[in-house]
Amino acid sequence: MELARVTGAVLAHLVAHEPWGLAVDPQPGAAFHAVLAGTCWLHAAPASPRRLMPGDVVLLPTNLAHTLSSTPDAPMAPLEMTIRTGARTPEGAIELPGEGAATRLLCGAYDYDHEVAHPLLSLLPGALHLTAGATPDDGAVVTTLRLLQLELGGGEPGSRAAVARLIDLLFVQIVRAWLSTAPDGEVSWLRALHDPVVARALALLHQQPQKAWTVEALAAETHVSRAALTRRFTKLVGTPPVSYLTRWRMDIAAKRLRSTDDPVAVIADAVGYTSEYAFSRAFSRARGQPPGRYRTLTRTRTATLR
Repeated sequence: MELARVTGAVLAHLVAHEPWGLAVDPQPGAAFHAVLAGTCWLHAAPASPRRLMPGDVVLLPTNLAHTLSSTPDAPMAPLEMTIRTGARTPEGAIELPGEGAATRLLCGAYDYDHEVAHPLLSLLPGALHLTAGATPDDGAVVTTLRLLQLELGGGEPGSRAAVARLIDLLFVQIVRAWLSTAPDGEVSWLRALHDPVVARALALLHQQPQKAWTVEALAAETHVSRAALTRRFTKLVGTPPVSYLTRWRMDIAAKRLRSTDDPVAVIADAVGYTSEYAFSRAFSRARGQPPGRYRTLTRTRTATLR
């Protein structure tokens, strides 16, 4: 997550009176919704609509198209347009007019570095639904949501900075709490963190990417046979240890190429390549272009966006 630079922001604090419906278009990044009071329905195809209760939180890691509504068949309005044109309450929330019961929602978004080919977000299901009270871990989520409500409604000095940091913290807490309730087989890379052997192997690869790891050396460090490590690692992570290490090295190298002026040879050495030529070949296979050209193009693209 640190490598992918996950950062969040509040899109809207909503007070919606029945009947109401909001359509959220797919956007790069992730989205989350927390039900602070009342109830609503979430529909993220192809899954069936699910009812969200007070305290429920949903994280959509790849922000697929979805809707939020008072009933599954309610008419929909675009969320973006509602944010732009909706009336504001004295506390700054956006109010959707109606005669029925009110639901209070907190909607937010997360952006992350799409150049990083790390499997964390792509291997999560389309929607992570964390039910209030389902696990002791969600106590942290509840506490953070309360703090967010206070910061959003108080208008105190520094509230914007506090909200940004709380939103980032919420991402970690949602995934952590959801992991403890996820059915077996629903995730792969994250499920590996519950296996002590594979988790230890992942930690070693993450902490020492520059080391000349072999399956034999990794197996010795995790106190299992070479065959057992390869079998367990591949089953849970989805790729063999050495392939995973290569991808991890390329992710680290890509970040340094984008964010530093370090020579290619220095970056190559930092991720375990004694030969700049060998590193350039590996990077070209992974990213489709040599390191120098990748650095130039990504920086040009970033400067253009600014």
